[in-house]
Amino acid sequence: MTALAWLIPCALALGAVGLVAFIWALNSGQFQDLEGSGWRAISDDEEDKPQP
Repeated sequence: MTALAWLIPCALALGAVGLVAFIWALNSGQFQDLEGSGWRAISDDEEDKPQP
C-alpha cells in the first residue's frame, strides 16, 4: 500500500510534465508544417549535389 503512495503522485507528476511539454510544443509552432519535412526528405534537389 505504501508503494501506491509513491506511484500515484509520480504518475500524476509525469503526466503533468507531458501535458506542459505538449502545450509548449503547440504554442511554439512545432506542428505548423507537418507535410513539409516529409516532402523535403524525398525531394531530389539538384543544388544539394556537389559539382565536379
